[in-house]
Amino acid sequence: MPVQPELTLLAIRHGETVLNLAQRFQGHSDSPLTETGRNQVSALGRRMENIKFDTLISSDLGRARETASIIAGFTGHTVETDSRLRERNYGVLEGLSVPEIKAGFPEALARLNANDPAYRIPEGESHRQHYRRNVAVVEELLAGQSGRRVALVVHGGVLDSLFRYVANLPLDQPRCYTTTNASLTVITHGTFYGTVRWVIETWGDTAHLDGIGQNFGLG
Repeated sequence: MPVQPELTLLAIRHGETVLNLAQRFQGHSDSPLTETGRNQVSALGRRMENIKFDTLISSDLGRARETASIIAGFTGHTVETDSRLRERNYGVLEGLSVPEIKAGFPEALARLNANDPAYRIPEGESHRQHYRRNVAVVEELLAGQSGRRVALVVHGGVLDSLFRYVANLPLDQPRCYTTTNASLTVITHGTFYGTVRWVIETWGDTAHLDGIGQNFGLG
């Protein structure tokens, strides 16, 4: 059991968007939540009413801010934004489906599939660049007040950064998990099993989405 957790992160993926539904890369481009997405987030907001947390911080991209705003309507928190919590910048691939990328940018798709963390997408960024800016937020939070519980409204790629950071997973290793729209992940830093460490308490919890619909969507 933990003794005086130093930091607990309640990491929330934004609700389903129009581009998620179309299975297209979003990155720094944006699209609004679908009706299903808003229903997903409302269900999560009702759940979050009963979960204690101190601060609500969102990516500054529209789909995340819309998600955070809906949640704040239930919990009463003020929404703070941080651009470092944005999804990876997919550059020339944004707005495209996998078949379209395969036809128009086969080399870029091959490099992405090879999991090279240094590969920078044309007009975009590398996996390593994305990871570093995401993790910088977590490390700043960890250096703050002890015992904080912080809700983060983010993206699938940011959840990937969090998983790799707490599990010490190499950037070139393929993902071994899924990230669902409007899911809730709980990660805590504290004393576990006699040593100070990160632990994943809950990953991708979607119990609140029963009967609403789920989407693993891109970005």
